[in-house]
Amino acid sequence: MTDYSNDIRQITELKEKAGNSWSAINPEHAARMRAQNKFQTGIDIARYTADIMRNDMEAYDADPAQYTQSLGCWHGFIGQQKMISIKKHFEGKTDRRYLYLSGWMVAALRSEFGPLPDQSMHEKTSVAALIKELYTFLRQADARELGGLFRDLDTARLAKDTAKEASIQDQIDNYVTHVVPIIADIDAGFGNAEATYLMAKQMIEAGACCIQIENQVSDEKQCGHQDGKVTVPHEDFLAKIRAVRYAFLELGVDNGVIVARTDSLGAGLTKQIAVSHTPGDLGDQYNSFLDCEEIAAGDLKNGDVVLNRGGKLLRPKRLPSNLFQFRQGTGEDRCVLDSITSLQNGADLLWIETEKPHIGQIGSMVDRIREVMPNAKLVYNNSPSFNWTLNFRQQVFDAWTEAGKDTAAYNRAELMSADYDATDLALEADERIRTFQADSARQAGIFHHLITLPTYHTAALSTDNLAKEYFGDQGMLGYVANVQRKEIRETIACVKHQNMSGSDIGDDHKEYFSGDAALKAGGKDNTMNQF
Repeated sequence: MTDYSNDIRQITELKEKAGNSWSAINPEHAARMRAQNKFQTGIDIARYTADIMRNDMEAYDADPAQYTQSLGCWHGFIGQQKMISIKKHFEGKTDRRYLYLSGWMVAALRSEFGPLPDQSMHEKTSVAALIKELYTFLRQADARELGGLFRDLDTARLAKDTAKEASIQDQIDNYVTHVVPIIADIDAGFGNAEATYLMAKQMIEAGACCIQIENQVSDEKQCGHQDGKVTVPHEDFLAKIRAVRYAFLELGVDNGVIVARTDSLGAGLTKQIAVSHTPGDLGDQYNSFLDCEEIAAGDLKNGDVVLNRGGKLLRPKRLPSNLFQFRQGTGEDRCVLDSITSLQNGADLLWIETEKPHIGQIGSMVDRIREVMPNAKLVYNNSPSFNWTLNFRQQVFDAWTEAGKDTAAYNRAELMSADYDATDLALEADERIRTFQADSARQAGIFHHLITLPTYHTAALSTDNLAKEYFGDQGMLGYVANVQRKEIRETIACVKHQNMSGSDIGDDHKEYFSGDAALKAGGKDNTMNQF
């Protein structure tokens, strides 16, 4: 909601005190500018959006159907257009719909080095810069939309249409902002706990209310869907969680949200053997997963590292890379322990990176976590790295086989083929994909569903389609028929690209500042009037 009417009264009082020196100031114009710039700082945004997330988390605890969603956005314009579309298609509301900032997309699209793999090699500050950019574009979307309402209000007043004026005034007073929570990826913290703290502060100051951090080694960080992932002992990771919490508290964002991500399901390596003081402590539990061989004292070789467990000497298997490996099949147990300890030490939400979207697998781990932490909730990556079509067709195939249903017409290894698209198996798989988010929110404790890289893929696909048509036989029709005509008919806001870039806002300001002398761009000869 805006304080539009109150601001008019306050600025009117200031004008009266200032006397003749403010004679040309219109209090309503100033109030409009305030309404169009509701959020003065990134900290204002972080506090506002943190409250939204906390309220949404409580609502989910009461009813898992109230899960939340986001899409990853790699540019401010992309995030802006996403939120404009959401308001357009969902009755002007943004409830339970966020933005996601992917470290992968920052590395691949935002680094001054050019495209990089998701290994934390991009500039640290590029993450905070993208948060600031996203919120700049969202705030500009507010200014643009409110500017249109103010113009409509003036038109209704000139026409003496009091009913229309009252309706528009109500929309202004109850305006829904485009500013929503961003879940922002800090990777593995970009260094030690102090580096994590400093980076977290920058991100919060840019507007982040929610920071996601993972338990990989910073200088060995890999994308969660690639091989070669190396985890750190729990105490190292918990120190970084505490560093992020201190950053939130220092900046007065007391409701800040921390997402603790574990990559242990796919990470079979560790760089360190954890410090352990007593049997069963956290370090000892971490070390218990190491792949070891029992040896006698006489078997020791130069440089060997050994563990004493229950009077036995155990030698962890060390790889040529100097890394130690975990025992096969321990991934789920390590994920559960990672998750419990993270929640016990300041994290608010969990992220378990999996190799496939399987509700049973996710739910079984969440059930174990909830035995210790009953309110455990997940953020889950509905990743484009999964082959969703093949995964779900194979899940249906396996379910049918287990149920004794005839699957002779299907080749499990070839289920991606378009030949199966119209089959009962494929239709059931598509329905499972359609309901995956609602089903897993209910059955597997997933509070927030996100797609990390969707706009990376949509940009590539749409550009490919345009290039094929425009540079081919269709020529200009390739753009007109497949882009502009659709924009007009589907009321895509940026068809008026001058308006989207702030031209009308600039005209309003010119009129405020210069009155009748203003040279405005939006006159009768502006070709934007064709739309």
